[in-house]
Amino acid sequence: MKANDLNEPHLPTLEQMQQWTHMLGRAQQLLLEQAAGAVGRTLPFDADAVARIQTSFADEGLALWQRFLTSGGMLRDQPEPPPPGSPAAARDRRFADPAWSNHPFYDLIRQSYLLLSDYLLQLTDTVDGADPKQKAKLRFATNGMIDAMAPSNFAFTNPTVVEKTLQSGGENLVKGLQNMLADLEKGQLTHTDGSSFEVGRNIAATPGKVIKETPLYQLIHYTPTTERVMETPLLIFPPWINRFYILDLSPEKSFVKWALDQGISVFLLSWKSADASMKDLQWDDYILRGQVDAIDTVRELLGVPAVHTIGYCVAGTTLAATLALLAARGEADKVASATFFTAQVDFSEAGDLSLFIDDDQMKLLDQLSSGGFLDGRYMAATFNLLRGRDLIWNYVVNNYLLGQDYPPFDLLYWNGDTTNLPARWHKDYLTQLYRDNLLVAPDALSIDGTPLDLRRIETPAYIQAGREDHIAPPQSVWKLTQHLSGPVRFILAGSGHIAGVVNPPSAGKYQFWATDQSQVTLDDFIEQATETKGSWWPDWRDWIASLGDSTVLVKGARKPGGGALKAIEDAPGRYVKTR
Repeated sequence: MKANDLNEPHLPTLEQMQQWTHMLGRAQQLLLEQAAGAVGRTLPFDADAVARIQTSFADEGLALWQRFLTSGGMLRDQPEPPPPGSPAAARDRRFADPAWSNHPFYDLIRQSYLLLSDYLLQLTDTVDGADPKQKAKLRFATNGMIDAMAPSNFAFTNPTVVEKTLQSGGENLVKGLQNMLADLEKGQLTHTDGSSFEVGRNIAATPGKVIKETPLYQLIHYTPTTERVMETPLLIFPPWINRFYILDLSPEKSFVKWALDQGISVFLLSWKSADASMKDLQWDDYILRGQVDAIDTVRELLGVPAVHTIGYCVAGTTLAATLALLAARGEADKVASATFFTAQVDFSEAGDLSLFIDDDQMKLLDQLSSGGFLDGRYMAATFNLLRGRDLIWNYVVNNYLLGQDYPPFDLLYWNGDTTNLPARWHKDYLTQLYRDNLLVAPDALSIDGTPLDLRRIETPAYIQAGREDHIAPPQSVWKLTQHLSGPVRFILAGSGHIAGVVNPPSAGKYQFWATDQSQVTLDDFIEQATETKGSWWPDWRDWIASLGDSTVLVKGARKPGGGALKAIEDAPGRYVKTR
């Protein structure tokens, strides 16, 4: 078979293309009427704005069909430009196959879809009388619908799938069906080849010992890699909504290993995945019997007055509450510094995740948590929805339509390694923080009877945000700088919630922005900050050293299991392997 046989003999005739044009026009009109009608039944539109958008849509649609009819059904060497006002189709990976632009039939499908997408998004902006949250929810839902109905998601309107099907004789669809049935069986979308990784062998494999175990966490003490270490140790609090080893992936990406190589004593909490026995846990437990308990444990073990701390995402939110509690009790000197990775305390601009906290979602949460804990697959699905195009539909095409083998990718393996959450605490977190924003209201929340006021925190703080973070938007993370009373260094890292944090210097990727001058707003910071290529990790190491860089020999309790707390088992411990 000749190379061109896969395309040219199967091209529709001009008459067939014209018939398809008519059918697409009818389908397009039906979609428009349905979308506008569904929204219009519940929300009022600005009639004049809708009329202008519809007129523009009709004009652009007519021009699009005219280009198709006058093309004579011939293949083009150069693609047509995307319709005015549409998304940047040239950068859209869904339409990377040249056939989307060079073949008139697929080009018509692509541009019709982009035109309709643009229309629907404009339509959501014409709603009158809706509060900002309702409007944001409408736009999020519209974006989700648009992503779902993309022609790239369907076998017979995706030229790459059509070609693969012809080449393989349909084997790709059979393999894709197997992949889909396997995902349905486990109740979760697969992103990577899980057989390529084993926790403790080639992921979460930094040497160390579990030296303490409670019903809530295991404390890991990592083996030093230098003869001398900083006197003040580092205690890391990972988010309990994920497995801790996002900070200990492969050795090349491991923040834990890198910190050890910098001469830092590293301790880390491995949270237990929730089960029915944890149904009554609340925030007090994660603060008092989690973070405060671990701080005191490490201090007493090493005989030091204070520890450096890191809190990632929700554990950073809890770290802020922990610092406020210690300050209120006159114990702030137990923590020498606090580093916040993509952490929020003020949830007034918390991004799309705040759209999942209405009454209906809370009722669904109750139903899903009847056993006292929330299955981690629900949270994984929620995070996938925030980036549906990349984390859902991209894999629907690759896994189910193209039947491709799963690539081995440690970060995606971690992303699919879900953790269960205590139902009571998770619901309180969503309502008290995300919905009611009580943490930034002085004395609105209490821990063990002690009111919390973030303004009491004078601990030196290093705050990292991701420029493209969709879970903790940079403008939301920035607000933390406005609620602390101590010295603060803020840096804005390139990329998002994960890659913006897990960016080792050896990779030479991305960049970060920083300034030594305090700024009032994030916009002021961006205007004044200096860009530095590569990882921000060395900047953090310099900042930690500036707080006091005395060192001690690695002996006794500085070796895992060498002090009063004996080794229970090798890192990463059993909690991280519990499902």
